[in-house]
Amino acid sequence: MLTGALLILAPLFLGFALSLSNRRAMTVIHHTVEVLVYFILALLGLGLGQMEGLVDQLANMAGQVGLLVMTLLAANMLGLWLCHRWDPMPIDEPTEAGPAGYRRLFLAGLKPLMAVVAGLLAGFFLLPALPMVDQVATGALMLLLFLIGLQLRNAGLSLRRLLVNRFGLGMALAVTASSLVAGLLLMPVLDLPWHDVLALVSGFGWYSLSGIVVGDALGPAWGGVAFLNDVLREIIALAVIPVIIRSRPAMAIGYGGATAMDFTLPVIKNSGGLACVPVAIASGFLLSFLSPVLMGVFLALGG
Repeated sequence: MLTGALLILAPLFLGFALSLSNRRAMTVIHHTVEVLVYFILALLGLGLGQMEGLVDQLANMAGQVGLLVMTLLAANMLGLWLCHRWDPMPIDEPTEAGPAGYRRLFLAGLKPLMAVVAGLLAGFFLLPALPMVDQVATGALMLLLFLIGLQLRNAGLSLRRLLVNRFGLGMALAVTASSLVAGLLLMPVLDLPWHDVLALVSGFGWYSLSGIVVGDALGPAWGGVAFLNDVLREIIALAVIPVIIRSRPAMAIGYGGATAMDFTLPVIKNSGGLACVPVAIASGFLLSFLSPVLMGVFLALGG
């Protein structure tokens, strides 16, 4: 029962326990993580492409993804609105961001999707069933989580300082609690055990991890659902952040989930000002840490 959780949590915590001061090594780790992410996402697509009844599965996945995205959007925004009402966050004057910057971010957001599609097409049209694909994917996932743990530990962030940032902590807790409530509401319609549904809603926008972890535990179809759900969260966040951050900063920053500390951070900074940066980093870091922990624990409950 605990094997699944340990499989995810052990390398993550091992990496987080190690401290590195060599900047060149951290650069190598950064590029290795990027390569591993695309490699494992391509394997996820490969598994999708070689499923029986792929067309019917894709139609079913579209409905499941739409339901997940809309339910989580409503639940997270309500939770973050309550967070904003409880403790409003002041923000500075924003800096201007050109349309080219947003266009570049949107295009970058398509890259992981392209990796999955490339794997899907290769699996469907070109490649025969390959031996040991699951073992290779699991080994790559373990290495990825170890390196991600190293990155989190050596990002120059103090966990204590992040935890005392009350705005970031409040947003992270609001997203976590509202996502789990949304998962409980989705249980009757997703036809999965409660712990698997809660694992699905615990990605918090970290698509490169949720798709891999869920796919490894529940199969490529549910891995694809988890991946698309979190990719769409990031795309929606990029669209809504500039619109609502001035009036509802908690909703704008918090909905970005784990991406608030990296991918959506430039939009948050340009739209909301410098005061939003430490809050976004705190919220994104805490959700990045909670995501694999919650997914590992919930998936482990399934045996």
